[in-house]
Amino acid sequence: MLFWILAAALAAAIAALMILALWRGGDAAVEPGNAQDLGVYRDQLKGVEADLARGVIAPDEAERLRLEISRRLLEADRALRGSDIAGRAPKSASVAVAAVLVAVLAAAFALYARIGAPGYPDLPLQGRLADAEAAYDARPSQAEAEAAAAARRGAASAPDPQFVALMERLRAAVAERPDDPLGHELLARNEAILGNYHAAWTTQEKLIALKGEAATVADYMTLAEMMIGATGGIITPEIEALLADVVANDPGNGTALFYLGMMMAQLDRPDRTFAIWSSLLAKGPESAPWIAPIRRSIDDLAWLAGVRDYVAPAPVLLGPSEAEIAAAAALAPEAREAALRAPVEALMAQMAVVGGTAEEWARLIAALAALGEGERAAMIWTEAQQVFADRPDELARVSSAAAGAGLPGGVAAPRGPTAGDIANAAALSPDEQAAFIESMVARLGDRLAAEGGSAAEWAQLIRALGTLGRTDEARARWTAAQAAFAGKPDDLATIRAAAAAAGVAE
Repeated sequence: MLFWILAAALAAAIAALMILALWRGGDAAVEPGNAQDLGVYRDQLKGVEADLARGVIAPDEAERLRLEISRRLLEADRALRGSDIAGRAPKSASVAVAAVLVAVLAAAFALYARIGAPGYPDLPLQGRLADAEAAYDARPSQAEAEAAAAARRGAASAPDPQFVALMERLRAAVAERPDDPLGHELLARNEAILGNYHAAWTTQEKLIALKGEAATVADYMTLAEMMIGATGGIITPEIEALLADVVANDPGNGTALFYLGMMMAQLDRPDRTFAIWSSLLAKGPESAPWIAPIRRSIDDLAWLAGVRDYVAPAPVLLGPSEAEIAAAAALAPEAREAALRAPVEALMAQMAVVGGTAEEWARLIAALAALGEGERAAMIWTEAQQVFADRPDELARVSSAAAGAGLPGGVAAPRGPTAGDIANAAALSPDEQAAFIESMVARLGDRLAAEGGSAAEWAQLIRALGTLGRTDEARARWTAAQAAFAGKPDDLATIRAAAAAAGVAE
């Protein structure tokens, strides 16, 4: 109610000020300056008559003063009439504007009453923290959350009959061998695939009991994720306890930390969610499954947490870049091994745990090929085709790297340095930049000699050779281009312009 009283008082005060501004000049208590002048001039006329009667001034002087004062009196009167007309708005216009003002204010109140929150109480910080604490204490149990999630999901679609039959056999086998860890592991995984999350996590719980002290952090994390699936994403006290145990044994476990941050968001504590998720985002790696959802919401979380100057870190990819691989390819074998071996092994180790992006798969294939490990590169390429089978754009990036490594099935992307190549080259030392440029030019030249190419590519090669000062080679390429494009005058003109810029055209 206090809000409405204050809002109404403020609106009334503003409306009154605006109406008074329209009604200017209507207050009789405020006398204009010209009206005061009229009184002065009248008093002066009376003074002239009094002075004449006393013989203070001569009659002709009195007449002159009367004329002068009368003239000023008339001018003041005309000025007063003009100021009154200009200062007072027409009555009809003032009434119309006042009516419009009242209507606008009424409409604003009506709109707020409809789409606003007139009865919503103030939300001071301490009150919000208390509400979050109360929500934390009032969270549903695992059973309650699962029941609510099941009601939201409704009836599930019928699974494949053959899969159902296999599941019945698997359940029967596990019932016959209750001490078989492998059977429980398979059953838990497949129950989750079917969407039977409660059966999945209870089976996983039995598996952990069977393993005893041999149970791993991954086993407990799998149990937590199955329980989260059963609740539809709600982090219950039981799930929180599991996640806390995982973090206690593995402080850097990104999956557990991600879910703990999600729990804080559910409890209206974006400040705590931001603290957890921003740390995860900074650590990476970019291929971790929790990075994508964090990136989508981190800016909004920063705003809600009161961090106004937050800038999300740029994606950090593991493994050597294309520019670094190209530079290493120009080195002696020992130096190439020293430059690429450590980052390649680090990339493979990371991908074995959390997978990788298409760019990281492409880097790994290219780096292995540069190290002379074609068989390993081929194995990675075969696996990548399965991983990215349903993501054609990402598969195309890996396929391009496979083609560059000479692997069967790879499809080369359009050649030439990309914006990423240029950015990567800018970060290299002068010697590395020179090696990178030489490698790019050499690869382009080899491909044009073996496969041919477009006029733009021939022009690019000749122009690059001229820039590098390799005039003889540029002239030889120009001669070869003339033979290749002899019947295509437009294309030949494009190449001729590049040859002229390189100083090798006749």
